[in-house]
Amino acid sequence: MPDETVGLLLTAEQIATRVAELGAEISRDYAGKTPILIGVLKGSLVFMADLARAITTPINVDFMSISSYGDGTNSGVVRILKDLDESITGHDVILVEDIIDTGLTLTYLLATLSARRPASLEVCGLLDKSVRRIVEVPIRYKGFDIPDEFVIGYGLDHEGRYRNLRAVLGVRDMAALRDPDLVARALESAGA
Repeated sequence: MPDETVGLLLTAEQIATRVAELGAEISRDYAGKTPILIGVLKGSLVFMADLARAITTPINVDFMSISSYGDGTNSGVVRILKDLDESITGHDVILVEDIIDTGLTLTYLLATLSARRPASLEVCGLLDKSVRRIVEVPIRYKGFDIPDEFVIGYGLDHEGRYRNLRAVLGVRDMAALRDPDLVARALESAGA
């Protein structure tokens, strides 16, 4: 993405290939078990749906919805808006995240879920913005390490839009997102 304000970071094909690999790895690791995939709404929805279909062992799914206080990325102070529907005590759990950056929110979620005494608790993240990490977090299943850019697509949004894009785009100029045609042109020029 040399000089563009919006440019392709990951194609739909790259994402599909990596999700299939993650699904195969989880299937091997959890053979004979039935892990619970916990998605953090709303961003993980697309990734979790594809990941669930890529896993060949039995699974259960549940969702949490959270809200961060402060600027939403650096505070680490989280409020649970929707909690799990079922108990995870004694179950193998995989927390599914769309993007991991500072690690603060993930640290809170892991502590909250650990307190509920699961048999095991692992993290599966599609995108890792490790350059922004403040707190180290254990990510057992990682899709892609990405640069420190705002990203949209494949479940990630800007003001509720762009979640339905099949690819992931990097945004260097947030003002560009006011023009949906610019996003479409970026996808088109990248052949996505």
